[in-house]
Amino acid sequence: MKDVQGASARGAFPLFLRLLVYAAAALTAAVIISIIGYILIKGIPYITPSLFAWKYSSANVSLMPALVNTVIMTALALLLAGPPGIFASIFMTEYARRGNKVISAVRIAAETLAGIPSIVYGLFGSLFFVVHMNWGYSILAGAFTLAIMILPLIMRTSEEALLSVPDSFREGSFGLGAGRLRTVFLIVLPAAVPGILAGVILAIGRVVGETAALIFTAGTVAKIPSGLLSSARTLSVHMYILSSEGFYIDQAYATAVILLLLVAMINMLSHILAKRIAKV
Repeated sequence: MKDVQGASARGAFPLFLRLLVYAAAALTAAVIISIIGYILIKGIPYITPSLFAWKYSSANVSLMPALVNTVIMTALALLLAGPPGIFASIFMTEYARRGNKVISAVRIAAETLAGIPSIVYGLFGSLFFVVHMNWGYSILAGAFTLAIMILPLIMRTSEEALLSVPDSFREGSFGLGAGRLRTVFLIVLPAAVPGILAGVILAIGRVVGETAALIFTAGTVAKIPSGLLSSARTLSVHMYILSSEGFYIDQAYATAVILLLLVAMINMLSHILAKRIAKV
């Protein structure tokens, strides 16, 4: 009798865990779908041609300057942080000795910096780039601040992607007579590209959605920049200003829809690029 009860209890526990996992997945999907649906319902009716006018005014509340500034800011931040972060992770995983105390300290510092609130980066960028470097409120100051902010994230995700590549790949390449440099860039790095791109996507999401750091460094001027030292607002800053003023709530929801579509488009392009690189 006890054996039967024990067997039934052991069979009920996996069923409970399975139901718990299904419930958590359903809850997560419901929350995501409800948020996206709410934004689309509130924003799509107010997407009008005037929102895409080339020049911003209080009459059209155009988001086009902010959209252009977002693309420029994201490209500059990735250009500044992407190569150093990826090459630093390559050095830490492929060239540095295992157990190196300096590398361990760098990892701890990167993990710490990745968790610092963005307002801290904004204050640093305001004091260093805006005031000390005398760049003023500009795209350049904002891009450098964002690059410092996403650099630890790119480093850690790229390192984890490289560490996930099996050592048999490296050993096979060395056994065929390839050097370390050729092995890293022709064998290891292509295999780690999907993981590296996942980190880059996370970095893009943080850059596109950043507000606090850019208010202190890039400013809030709603116009197409004439240069890298021009002040400019991004889509997230634009949406924050519209909602804080209280007069353009509907246009703020429309801006949120465009921001959502922009992030979705970037994710799709990244996945397509990762698949093509993996096939090569």
